[in-house]
Amino acid sequence: MSVYVDDALILHRGRRWSHMVADTAEELHRAAEALGLSRDRAQDKGRTLHYDLPEEWRLRAIEFGVAEAITWRELVRRRATIAAGTNGR
Repeated sequence: MSVYVDDALILHRGRRWSHMVADTAEELHRAAEALGLSRDRAQDKGRTLHYDLPEEWRLRAIEFGVAEAITWRELVRRRATIAAGTNGR
């Protein structure tokens, strides 16, 4: 599998958020579509192209086999092989 969700669980606006990333942009957008997310929710202005997911969506992605759970530290280690955002190219 080449789509991942981290365990960052960053508190924002009363919810805990994580990042969904993938080895390629195509894989990432396909996974987002499988979860019912529109492409305009993609975040591409940072180092890593990603979708922000609230905790319940993170769990859904894992449960449905759309993404593999990884730690946020693992996401940092994998940045070189994960699809880059516009500032990461």
